[in-house]
Amino acid sequence: MKTQNFVAEFVGTFALIFIGAGALAIDQGGLVGVALAHGLVIVAFAYAYGHISGTHINPAVTFGLLIAGEIRFGVAIGYWIVQFAGGIAGALMLKAVLPIDGDLGVTILAENVSVTQGLFVEIVLTFFLVNTIFNTVVSGKAGNFAGLAIGLTLVFCILMGGPLTRASLNPARTLGPAIAAGNYADLWLYFVGPCVGAVLAALLYLGMAEDKDS
Repeated sequence: MKTQNFVAEFVGTFALIFIGAGALAIDQGGLVGVALAHGLVIVAFAYAYGHISGTHINPAVTFGLLIAGEIRFGVAIGYWIVQFAGGIAGALMLKAVLPIDGDLGVTILAENVSVTQGLFVEIVLTFFLVNTIFNTVVSGKAGNFAGLAIGLTLVFCILMGGPLTRASLNPARTLGPAIAAGNYADLWLYFVGPCVGAVLAALLYLGMAEDKDS
């Protein structure tokens, strides 16, 4: 695996947190603005770095691809390291440049959302995201529209889940701002939920592939 793959994952994850969490921290454009900020980063980097690293920029996505046998374990470990590092660096940079005191886009549950409800929201929405990735990029069926489809999936997931859990769908998206803000509330939920959703998407994709071949 070439160094450029890890650089691409670091830069892409850095951008996702700096732009996405940044839009939330400064309340740029409300919910729609935050959803578009995250989605547009995915679209841009899917086309910029997709041919280099696959533009996972999300440990849960890497985990799903690992379960499906689309990436080797050693490579996945490297991706996870640089993804978390990129997320932390992006959040710390955000903290350094923001002219306001805020929560730095920390992913936290809304007051009326229980831990169980939040967990299922993160599972279901991450399932949608990773399911799109499998059936566009991995299957090769979407061609040049794969990046757009993935970015739009993240947009509609945030539009629904943002008011409930802030729709992380990404452990690196959660860990970076959590460290920068010193707020670790329900941190485990944002690791377990996305990983479970990614595994479910991987199992569904593998199951459908088996049915097709039989």
